[in-house]
Amino acid sequence: MSLARHVDPEQLIHSLHDHPSKAQNHHVHTKSAVSSVTPYSSRYASQQELSKFKMPQEGAPADAVHQMLKDELDLDGHPNLNLASFVGTYMEREAEALMMENLAKNMSDADEYPAMMAMHARCVSIIAHLWGVQKGETAVGSATTGSSEAIHLGGLAMKRRWQEKRDKEGKDKSKPNIIMGSNAQVALEKFARYFEVEARMLDVSEDSLFRLDPELVKKNIDENTIGVFVIMGSTYTGHYEPVEEISKILDEYEKKTGVDIPIHVDAASGGFIAPFTYAHAGGPKWNFELPRVKSINTSGHKFGLVYAGVGWIIWRDESYLPKHLIFELHYLGGTEESYTLNFSRPGAQIIAQYYNLIHLGFKGFRAIMENCLANARLLSKSLEATGWYTCVSDIHRPKGKHVMGDPKDVSFSKEIESSADYNAGLPVVAFRFSDEFKKDYPHIKQATISTLLRTKQYIIPNYPLPPKCDKTEILRVVVRESMSMDLLDRLISDIIGTTEQVMSSDPMDLSAFQPGATGVEKQMQSKGHDHQNKHKAQRPMNKGVHRSVC
Repeated sequence: MSLARHVDPEQLIHSLHDHPSKAQNHHVHTKSAVSSVTPYSSRYASQQELSKFKMPQEGAPADAVHQMLKDELDLDGHPNLNLASFVGTYMEREAEALMMENLAKNMSDADEYPAMMAMHARCVSIIAHLWGVQKGETAVGSATTGSSEAIHLGGLAMKRRWQEKRDKEGKDKSKPNIIMGSNAQVALEKFARYFEVEARMLDVSEDSLFRLDPELVKKNIDENTIGVFVIMGSTYTGHYEPVEEISKILDEYEKKTGVDIPIHVDAASGGFIAPFTYAHAGGPKWNFELPRVKSINTSGHKFGLVYAGVGWIIWRDESYLPKHLIFELHYLGGTEESYTLNFSRPGAQIIAQYYNLIHLGFKGFRAIMENCLANARLLSKSLEATGWYTCVSDIHRPKGKHVMGDPKDVSFSKEIESSADYNAGLPVVAFRFSDEFKKDYPHIKQATISTLLRTKQYIIPNYPLPPKCDKTEILRVVVRESMSMDLLDRLISDIIGTTEQVMSSDPMDLSAFQPGATGVEKQMQSKGHDHQNKHKAQRPMNKGVHRSVC
């Protein structure tokens, strides 16, 4: 969650000296909230603004507040056209009804809501089986507010196991480190900073497919390495990282040194894709089938198809969760064990997750994920066929091929095919201007495409790749369940039409579509800098925490 500043309303009004809100002093104010025929016949329609930064002395009619807030929220983007986000924006009516019926239930009140807690336990068991839990092991896990909390819990468990082992051996435990790629989402680096672990951020490159490089892992591990974060689905390009290859490197290292280094798999998105698709993880193993993988997390609110607010963390066996991290709670008449960073949390999302798992079943999830990948392939091929774009992601290329060929050679789908015919990965399309396009139109900035598509309500971000590759900027589309063929057809047409528009535009005209300054209210309430002022940041981008793509 972003940091936010306190706002001084007087200072804000002073900075907006010609803003109509200054005229509030001359408006007639009633002393109490009064009803009105419609919200627009109340004083809030023309005489008085709703209070923004201080609680008002008097309340306001419910219908007026509802309508005014609704009107302001109309300025937000349309969730289904927010193609920047992995977070789901669609659920069936029956699932929504279950969530509304259970909106008041609190996950911390286990004794009061035993049925809900039983569903929570069933979800943990179902997901553990999906991830290849082994016979003889007792998997243990919990729902979280999302993958960020889950990653912190998984990382903390690795740190404590490492500390306990160092204590037994009588060795120094003051310099723990953890390995991850520079493509890691910000939650992984947050874990290292918040829990005082050295983050060894290893450079990614085009040769490593913009993902964690196993050769660099080999060079950077030591006896103080508490674990390796391996990502099943990079947020930048959708590539799966080579879990099995890294596991073999760690096996060899243990044989030579006796140092046992575990793997935590961040499967925020891939955890609900790899188990179902025909491509799986591209051939190699990635889950609990590998003994070195001790814990896995995922986001139920991404490809688990639930609205925002639920993630999952599972350990392959309860022995990998240090006992002193588990709290025994005596609360509201019952006793339960807990290992979370939060206490109270909504239970409706857990019920919705269980609904999806039993309603869709394995075949239902497979059909949805295969559809997402098929649509992502179609978008990728359509973009490359124009000759104007090159895809950095490669789920649309035949298995084992990672380099774009001649645009004229792009072939579209056969009638019968599946994800198994292509490179495994997330249904993500990361693309950039082709070298030929940049040569012919050097004055056109890629960010202009993002800006112009925003006028058509699409939210498609344009941002640089990780450090060492950050001279390359990409546009990225996440193809979610709700990306129908009709919407995809319209999106392809709009991207092509927008590109043709900028190609035929005068350079001076295009300057109007470059990123502009943020509003005064945004500048006052948010810490950070807008695009035009990013050079004013305390640290340059390659030194900062900028891996916040989600």
